[in-house]
Amino acid sequence: MPQKKNKIKKLNINQSSSLGINPTKIETAKGISFSYTYFQYDNNKFSIKDKDAKYLQTLLQRLRDLSSMTVKEMTVKNAKNLRCHPINWKDTTETGFGLLNEEQLVDTPYQFQLSSNEYGRVHRFFIDNVFYIVWLDPDHKLYS
Repeated sequence: MPQKKNKIKKLNINQSSSLGINPTKIETAKGISFSYTYFQYDNNKFSIKDKDAKYLQTLLQRLRDLSSMTVKEMTVKNAKNLRCHPINWKDTTETGFGLLNEEQLVDTPYQFQLSSNEYGRVHRFFIDNVFYIVWLDPDHKLYS
């Protein structure tokens, strides 16, 4: 007796399924995306290991709010409120992030504040609309 082959029906994503589920098109994010590819979590100077849950909550809320902005909205339109500005290494305790091939990777390093006079700054750089976080600086050590 010949065996039946199981037929697999391919779902045409342009049609509704038999369950009445319609596929949706997903728009590409227009805001800032975040990457921790270059995050230096083990840097003792820029560490959050002794910070409380309120710090982490503030950080996550700020990142959430920024994710709805474009790079221009963050660095130009809201720069004053966020204290978002380029980092001039000459004014800091560092000479750069210390990344491999940093001169090719980092066009302009930036920082922004987490909240008014609390919780310090986040230091990072952009490539297109991706925001690469390098240091979390809750104690303002980059300029001390």
